Amino acid sequence: MVRILLCWGMLVGIVAGLLTFGYAKIIGEPLVDRAITFEDQLERAKGEAPEPELVSRGVQSGLGLLTGVVVYGTALGGLFSLAFAFAYHRIGPASPRLTAALLAGAGFLSLVLVPQLKYPPNPPSVGQPGTIAYRSELFFLMIFISVVALVWAILFARSLAHRYNAWNAGLLAAALFIGIIVIAQLVLPDINEVPDQFPAVVLWRFRVASIGMQVILWSAIGLLFGIAAERILSRQFSSAK
Repeated sequence: MVRILLCWGMLVGIVAGLLTFGYAKIIGEPLVDRAITFEDQLERAKGEAPEPELVSRGVQSGLGLLTGVVVYGTALGGLFSLAFAFAYHRIGPASPRLTAALLAGAGFLSLVLVPQLKYPPNPPSVGQPGTIAYRSELFFLMIFISVVALVWAILFARSLAHRYNAWNAGLLAAALFIGIIVIAQLVLPDINEVPDQFPAVVLWRFRVASIGMQVILWSAIGLLFGIAAERILSRQFSSAK
């Protein structure tokens, strides 16, 4: 059954990747073009020659973007299916659709939303090349803390479930998760390398578009995989009778 779920997860990831590509092409790429234009203007103002393009902008925003998003969606869908196979009936008597939805929500929260609240994505021309490694380390550290905090919160809620009702246990677990995240975001260093001249509207819209891409990707995987998993598991249950 796990192999079937894995195949369906990858197929769902492809569909989610195509949906995300459409959103990124329409909403995100114009903002990237504006950021690149700003970077070129800064280089000309400094008297520097623009760096030669190894890959044309048309390929980057077309085939390159499509390939990257679809490959990422396929891999994420496969990993999501394996996580679903492990979590199903281990987090309570939830239906396949509800399990997939909860798993997608937890993944988006811990892997995307919380880390990007501390270290939001930046368009081209924002950030110093020499700090890429340092910024990446901090971003992945925030992901690690977020995932660990979420696991602790889930285990904490399960340990309290027999003493309190599910609602109160969930509220206490949510408070634990929020507390850990707040402390981590206060302790970890801030990074602000946005040039003063960079248009604030472009920066804001780019970050919103980046979150929007992830919302579409995770929502599509969670909803579509939940439908597929429900049919697969119902057929298996029917054949087992």
